Amino acid sequence: MPTIVLATLNARHHHASLGLRYLAANMGEYQQDTQIMEFILQSNPEEVIESILAAQPKIVGFGVYIWNVVEITRVVALLKCVAPEIIVVLGGPEVSYECEHQEIVRLADYVITGWGDISFAKLCRELLQKRPQAQKIIAGLQPALAEIKLPYALYDDNDIANRTLYVEASRGCPFKCEFCLSSLDKTAWAFDLDLFLAEMAKLYERGARQFKFVDRTFNLNIKASARILEFFLERLDDKLFVHFEVIPDHLPDPLKELILRFPAGSLQFEVGIQTFNPEVQARISRKQDTAKTEENLRWLSEESHAHVHVDLIIGLPGEDMASFAQGFDRLVALRQQEIQVGVLKRLRGTHIIRHTASYGMRYTPYAPYTILATDRIDFTTMQRLVRFARYWDLIANSGRFPQALPLLLGDSPFAHFMALSDWLYATTRKTHQIALDQLFGLVYRGMIECLSVPQTEALIAVEHDFILSGSKVVPAFLKAGKADKDGSQKAKQVSQTSRQVRHLERKHGVTEA
Repeated sequence: MPTIVLATLNARHHHASLGLRYLAANMGEYQQDTQIMEFILQSNPEEVIESILAAQPKIVGFGVYIWNVVEITRVVALLKCVAPEIIVVLGGPEVSYECEHQEIVRLADYVITGWGDISFAKLCRELLQKRPQAQKIIAGLQPALAEIKLPYALYDDNDIANRTLYVEASRGCPFKCEFCLSSLDKTAWAFDLDLFLAEMAKLYERGARQFKFVDRTFNLNIKASARILEFFLERLDDKLFVHFEVIPDHLPDPLKELILRFPAGSLQFEVGIQTFNPEVQARISRKQDTAKTEENLRWLSEESHAHVHVDLIIGLPGEDMASFAQGFDRLVALRQQEIQVGVLKRLRGTHIIRHTASYGMRYTPYAPYTILATDRIDFTTMQRLVRFARYWDLIANSGRFPQALPLLLGDSPFAHFMALSDWLYATTRKTHQIALDQLFGLVYRGMIECLSVPQTEALIAVEHDFILSGSKVVPAFLKAGKADKDGSQKAKQVSQTSRQVRHLERKHGVTEA
């Protein structure tokens, strides 16, 4: 029987495609002849094609997303050049909307829009039985969830040992946030919880310890959420890690009681704030109780051991830099472990497009369709904010600067970090490929030259953080910084007499270069 290949390009090797495994699990009589092939964005297109052709497929299905459409377009073009007889089928969110004029769609033979769990197998069945379809673009059927075979048995031993396992207890979302593809869903649908938990138990018994839930609204149904948390609490060990995306203003006491039972390092919540501006929230159809959200975030930070990852978006319609700065400062004051500063992207099919003319929204014309300017934030300012987001990831979200970060932020976090961001770019002219020792040196210099942090305080903080980074050799900038410019040994004396730093040096075996 002819081979069917399911392929995609993941962002990183440790990601495992849940979508391809759903398709493979529901191939019916063709499942044994279906192969999953996963590559990464950096894969050489010719080598991707060579691997696919080695399987001698009759049909190749590609999972297409906003982050891989450019690379997969090249792969499909090459495949059609060297093996035009192979039938190429596309699916995934990037080709499910506004697909008529996409180059990748022109190159392919068929496109399944929307849900492909059942529709891909149906199309393969008809094509292999010599029944070509009249339409190139096929609307995927959305079956009842009970009709979809769960894919978790298709995570192999290598996946379990080395990769993040994506799972879902529900699909869809009842909310209508216009920047999100899930806003196109009418509601949320839950898988049979007993069946789902039985599959999770099998994964756990096989050694799985990292579970990333992709549910858009994990805590929508509190009873179901509680059962899932109880399931993992019963299997708690020092390797377990579970990630959920939660609704920020919906954490009732029964859920909090369960959250409190998880130790540090075992539980992570992703919380979408996006904006604190009530006018912008209303404009993008986002319903959120801000007071309750802040209360819950404060509780998570102060009472629980959960790691909290909070999202904020730059470039929403009608939000200027001052409004974004206010929201950023509010989140910093809530002491969240990670603030993900995202830049708005105009996902195909989302209703955010209705604001394009009225708010001067300008996006890149190619994936990932990032906002370039609005009527409130011009292009140059937007570029500064994009760099702000990148440097925030490198410095704050990396966790490498626990001592230095409070000194960097002071009493005006956004203003201070924006000043540092501008200084970093003016100094280096780059936002990537910054070596770790160089980054520590830049932070040290920026604290002194840009933010006027006293040299001795900057030195103690950066030395402390560098030691904790795991390096065994103190770099030259730290040794040089121990003496101030006029030759006095004040900074050196303060650093050497810092009990905390000396303790860390002994503990971590640090030596001077």
